[in-house]
Amino acid sequence: MKNFSIGALIVVAGVFLLSAPCVMAQDGDAPVPKTGQTRSYATGDDGDLERGVAWPNPRFIDNGDGTINDNLTGLTWLKNANCFGLRTWSDALSDCNGLEDGECGLTDGSVAGIWRLPNRRELFSLTNGQYMNPALSNTAGTGWWKEGDPFTNVGPSYYWSSTTASSGSIYAWYLDMPYGKIEITEKAGSYFVLPVRGGQ
Repeated sequence: MKNFSIGALIVVAGVFLLSAPCVMAQDGDAPVPKTGQTRSYATGDDGDLERGVAWPNPRFIDNGDGTINDNLTGLTWLKNANCFGLRTWSDALSDCNGLEDGECGLTDGSVAGIWRLPNRRELFSLTNGQYMNPALSNTAGTGWWKEGDPFTNVGPSYYWSSTTASSGSIYAWYLDMPYGKIEITEKAGSYFVLPVRGGQ
């Protein structure tokens, strides 16, 4: 079994490490979502070929209750992408686990224990390779994010994932929101938090 990396993500035996709905591959194509990049810099690059499962349009749905549905992954995200401010990894886990209706703009009837800190694949699934500062698309998935479309208060730097790094239990993976990169850092650091719910 051959493993190789794409940036900070790993591909194992042709399987892209990204949480997404199960889509049957046709003609030998892998069921991997497109990155979102459409500008080409060389023949055969991502922007030229645009390989992968097409994003749904709209990509996101604002439910009007403080939540956002992602039509690509089936996950539900908190609309307010900076409800808790800068937190340590342990605090981020606790904040997400305790989130409920009446907090962070939620009017969805959710109770504590439904929300969680996303894993690194789920967090990375939000990024769009076409954009930076932040590396997010708009609600339709056809343009660059702007305030409220679909998320509000997007932090200017890093977001925690719930995934501990294999290099040691004091490290966790995080998303570099400006550039859409997944990297590791010490859990004692202070980063932003974006709760999620749902998933397999």
